[in-house]
Amino acid sequence: MSIKVQRKKPFIGLGAFMGVVALVLVAVYVYGHSGESSREIPRQIPQASQLLSVVVPDDVPQQMVKYEGMDVNFNKVLHLPNYVAWELTSDETHGDNPRYNKFMCDADVEGCPDTWDYNYSGYDRGHMAPAGDMKWSEEAMRQTFYMTNICPQAKALNTGAWNRLESNCRKWAQRDSALVIICGPVISDKIDEYIGDNRVAVPKRFFKVILAPFAHPMRGIGFIMPNDRVEGGMQAAAMSIDSVEAVTGYDFFYTLDDDIEADVESQCDFHKWNVKR
Repeated sequence: MSIKVQRKKPFIGLGAFMGVVALVLVAVYVYGHSGESSREIPRQIPQASQLLSVVVPDDVPQQMVKYEGMDVNFNKVLHLPNYVAWELTSDETHGDNPRYNKFMCDADVEGCPDTWDYNYSGYDRGHMAPAGDMKWSEEAMRQTFYMTNICPQAKALNTGAWNRLESNCRKWAQRDSALVIICGPVISDKIDEYIGDNRVAVPKRFFKVILAPFAHPMRGIGFIMPNDRVEGGMQAAAMSIDSVEAVTGYDFFYTLDDDIEADVESQCDFHKWNVKR
């Protein structure tokens, strides 16, 4: 596995919160449990860079590419990202940089497809990390248009439930201070279709897992959507992160303490993600 490092934003949302969270937890444990004799040492939330890390099966081709606002784990054989991971803070949802809107091949990444591979294919160039999440930085916005962050998506998905879920994530980040989001194609499915001269694989399904590390209590949820119109909308596609792991073979959020990870990844409470308090 090779690693390409580009300028990357500091994880302001999660990083800055760390000291505050630790102090609050200490206060809760020391002063908030009247009548209790035990004084547990509180556990800290892992750094964002740790939460963005995913364990991928060893037999999956992968090249890690770190951009300013997202981490891309790229598959040179399928010409797709295995996954894309990023942090979205409340402040970042209020950026004012305009949409870049020009797709580009990243020539430094082996197997990156050309933009014209998608021409006349019947599929959209579907973002994994959405441009709308990167309005806080002109460069981060531009980099979302690298083909390393793109998959062939049916228009019914790209402009439908997938797009609505992206919009909801921005609302959830505003409410919960920050989210950690990981998504990509389900490459464990058999690939039956390819497009372009580079033979870009066309996924049958896409996944997204979301963690709200500063929600009280911490929340997580997963989604798997067909590469088509999603019957019943995004709520019908909701599932636990455990279920997404079972389908993809990936291990998400493994840096959390085991009991917290088990609780968060077993949840599928879509109604708790309603933006109204």
